[in-house]
Amino acid sequence: MTTTTHVTDLYPTRGATEVVTPRQDPVVWGSQDTPGPVSAGDLQALDRDGFLAVDQLIGPDEVEVYRRELDRLVTDPGIRADERSIVEPKSQEIRSVFEVHKISEVFARLVRDERVVGRARQILGSDVYVHQSRINVKPGFGASGFYWHSDFETWHAEDGLPNMRTISVSIALTENYDTNGGLMIMPGSHKTFLGCAGATPKDNYKKSLQMQDAGTPSDEALTTMASEYGIKLFTGKAGSATWFDCNCMHGSGDNITPFPRSNVFIVFNSVENTAVEPFAAPIRRPEFIGARDFTPVR
Repeated sequence: MTTTTHVTDLYPTRGATEVVTPRQDPVVWGSQDTPGPVSAGDLQALDRDGFLAVDQLIGPDEVEVYRRELDRLVTDPGIRADERSIVEPKSQEIRSVFEVHKISEVFARLVRDERVVGRARQILGSDVYVHQSRINVKPGFGASGFYWHSDFETWHAEDGLPNMRTISVSIALTENYDTNGGLMIMPGSHKTFLGCAGATPKDNYKKSLQMQDAGTPSDEALTTMASEYGIKLFTGKAGSATWFDCNCMHGSGDNITPFPRSNVFIVFNSVENTAVEPFAAPIRRPEFIGARDFTPVR
C-alpha cells in the first residue's frame, strides 16, 4: 500500500489569471554560525537584492580547462545527438548541454569544488544536491536570448520544488560585456512570486528550452516590476560568477556581437526541499532537466 503526502502549494501559478504572492520563505537559510566562504555583508546583500556577484570565482588557468571541455562537448557528434543537448533554432548550433556534471568529470569536479558547493550549503543552510546543471553557449552573430522569467516558477510548476530553497550560480567562461547578451536581473524581485497565467502543455519543456512560452509574465506585470525594482546587467571577466536566488526575475538579450558568451550554470537545491509531483503541469520534466536523484554533493 502506498500513501501520498500532501504538500501545500504556497505559490499558485499557471491558472486563469496572473497571481502575485509575497515570498513565504527565507532567502538565506543558514544562520550566522553556518560556516562558508560568503561574508556576512554579502549574505545581507543577497537577501536584499537576490544576487551576489563574485569577481573571480575561478582563476584564468581553470577557465581554460573548462573552456576546452566545453568546446570538446559541443563539437562531439555523440553529445549533439544526445537528448540532453539543445540546438539553437536558427543556426542549428548547440545552445546548451544539460546534466553536464554527469556527462563530464571535469565539470563534476567543479560542482564538488568547495568554492562552489560551499557557498550553496552556506546560503541554503543544509546539504545540497544538483537540481540542474548545464553549459550554455551563446555564439556571436545572432544567438537568441531568454525572455524574462523566474526559474522557481518553472521548477515549482513543472518539477515540483515546494519551497524557494534553491540557488543558482552562473560561472563565466568568456568575458561578459554589456553588449553580448548578458544576464539581467531585477534587484529585489525575488521577494515577490508572480504566478503566470495559462495551463502547461504536455512536454512543454521541448519548446521552452528553446523559447520560453508557458510561465512567461505579461507585459503589464513586467512593466510594473521593472518600474519598482529596476534592471541590473551583469558584466565580468571570464572566471567571474553570479549567484542568484531561484525567484529572481531575470532574462538575457540576443547576442548580435562577434563576441561569444559561454558559461556553466549549476542549480543547487536543499536536500530538505526535494521535488514532489509538479504543482501545475500534467507530467514531470525529464530528470536531466529536473533531478530526482537527491544525493548530496560531497
